[in-house]
Amino acid sequence: MGKVIHALRQLSRRFWPVEYRYPALDISLGQRHLHLVGSIHMGTRNMSPLPGQLINQLQYVDALIVEADITTGGSPFSDSEVCPPLAERLSAERFQLLEKLCSELSVDLQRIDTLPAWQVALMLQAQQAQRLGLRADCGIDYQLLQAAKERQIKIIELEGPETQLALLKSLPDQGMMLLEDTLQHWHVNARLLQTMVSWWLEAPPGSSGKTVLPDTFSSSLSDLLMHQRNQRWCQQLHALPAGRYILAVGALHLYGEGNLPDLLGR
Repeated sequence: MGKVIHALRQLSRRFWPVEYRYPALDISLGQRHLHLVGSIHMGTRNMSPLPGQLINQLQYVDALIVEADITTGGSPFSDSEVCPPLAERLSAERFQLLEKLCSELSVDLQRIDTLPAWQVALMLQAQQAQRLGLRADCGIDYQLLQAAKERQIKIIELEGPETQLALLKSLPDQGMMLLEDTLQHWHVNARLLQTMVSWWLEAPPGSSGKTVLPDTFSSSLSDLLMHQRNQRWCQQLHALPAGRYILAVGALHLYGEGNLPDLLGR
């Protein structure tokens, strides 16, 4: 009888999926039930507190799964290698754009001049998000981690900060692709951030996975940072013990080609 009831529930979810007022969907992998949430790592003040519909989910889960527990550990930028000046690593056009952005963001170019390109890119992206009114303590995964710890819910990391840092350090040419893409798609990325905020404050996109988003990564970088990670996460999620989980990953992992829900067989 239990198998029949489970099959009926699966059929019900397929044809009448639950709609949420934030980017999320439910996926079952046999006896593993995932509430997959499209997180934003920095959020606006009015994205806190989390929606009651999401907080209620915490009552029934065995663990919260995140990319990394960002509430622990120190700064990943404490030990940076020294690189040639950015004027030698960027084209004249790109360096001119970087100077302009640093001036607009009140970033001291001399302080970042010899940092690895991936680190410069992340610092610029963080400054851009702050200028748009986003804060780290209002990020969805940060708030979920805090709520889970208050309730003594187990936390599972898909990667962890050290693995994420190792990935960034492994990028070719000290991550110059990431810096180039950050500069090239600066305004597109700003609009994308605003779009993702609207998914939480107004209405999420459809759950079909067909949402078309602008490209902010080159194809090779997208493969490294999105597709390959989605595939690794898929394997890890299939290996979970039976149970109920909230899974919070960056919202961009839910959409586009090779997205995580499709790999999991939404």
